[in-house]
Amino acid sequence: MILELLNKDIVLGDGGAIFELERRGYVSAGPFTPEVCIEHPEALKQLQTDFARAGAQVLQALTYYAHEEKLKDIGRAGALAEINSAAVKIASAVAKEYGCIVAGNLANTWVYDPADSASHKKTRRQFDQQIEYQISDEIDFFIAETLEYLGEAKIALEAIKATGRPAMITLGFKSEDKTLDGVVLKDAYRELEESGADIVGVNCFRDPERMLPLAARVRETVSCYVATQPVAYRCSAERPYFQIQKFQDHIAFPLELDPLVLTRFEMASYAAKAKEMGINYIGGCCGTAPHHLRAMAEVLGRSVRNSKYSPQLELHTIIGDESHRKEKDARILCEQRYDPAVCHFLLKKTGKE
Repeated sequence: MILELLNKDIVLGDGGAIFELERRGYVSAGPFTPEVCIEHPEALKQLQTDFARAGAQVLQALTYYAHEEKLKDIGRAGALAEINSAAVKIASAVAKEYGCIVAGNLANTWVYDPADSASHKKTRRQFDQQIEYQISDEIDFFIAETLEYLGEAKIALEAIKATGRPAMITLGFKSEDKTLDGVVLKDAYRELEESGADIVGVNCFRDPERMLPLAARVRETVSCYVATQPVAYRCSAERPYFQIQKFQDHIAFPLELDPLVLTRFEMASYAAKAKEMGINYIGGCCGTAPHHLRAMAEVLGRSVRNSKYSPQLELHTIIGDESHRKEKDARILCEQRYDPAVCHFLLKKTGKE
C-alpha cells in the first residue's frame, strides 16, 4: 500500500508522538519510553486521531524505544511484548476509522558498536524482537529511524526485509553530514538503496532549514523514494541540531524547547519546499504537532477533516474584518491590528513618536 500511494502522490506522514505525549503529560522526559501504550491507551489513541484528522496518511505504531535496552531502565523489560503489540492495535484502530495505513517502528538500539561484532548480533535480536511483537496484517511497512550508524541501519533493513514488508530507513545527522561510523552521506544512501531499502531519508535532530539541503543531496543520489522528517524546533547554522539550542543562556533540551517551536507557517513552507525538490514522503519528528500537519496538508493542496477548523481571522472581534469587529477601544484596536510603524500608541511606547 505505501509503495502504491507513493507512486501516485506525495505521502504525508505523522508527527512527533513521543514529544507531544510528553508535553501532554503521558511520557517521562529522560527515558522517553512509550509505556503510555499500556498505561494510558486513550491518550495515545486521541493523539493519533488528531494526527489522522490533520491529514496524516501514515500512523506509526508508538514503539520508538520500545526495546529491551530502554525498557529495562524503567523496570519494564518484561512488558516488551505488551507495549509493542498494544501500540500496533491502537494505531490500527485509528487507521481503520480514518483510512490511514500503519507503519511499524524501529529506533536506534543503543547497543550497536561498529567495532564489536557481538553487539551486531544483539542489535539484530532487539530489532527481531520488536518486529515479532509488532508484525500483523495491519502493519503495511516498517520505518527504522533516528539511526546514526550505517551499520545499524543495514541491520534494521535486513530485519525488515526478512518480513517481506517495505522498508523505510532514515538516518539522523547532527553536526556533520556523515554517519557515526564515518560513511559520507551519499555513499551511505547508495548502500541502503543497493541493499534493498524502498524508501530512504533523513529524520530528527535538524530543523527543516538545515535538513532540506541534506535531503536534496539524497534525492540526487538515489532513485528510490525519499523521506524527510525534521524536528519542529528552530536551529541555527552555529547550532544545527535541536538538542544543543539555548534558551536564556543554557541548553534548552529537553524541558525548555517551547520558545523554539516552529510556527505552522514555517512547517507549511517546509512541506512546499520538500515537494518542489522531489521529496516523496513528507512528515515531522520531535515537536511536530497536529496543527503543523494540518498546515502542511493544506499547503500541499489538500482539504482534511480538521480543515473545517482552519483559521477564519476575518471573524475575529478585534483583528477581523469591519463587519465582525466589536472592540471599541481605539488603543486596543490600534495595538492589535498594526505594528509600531503604523500604530501611534506603540510609537509612544518605544519613544519614536
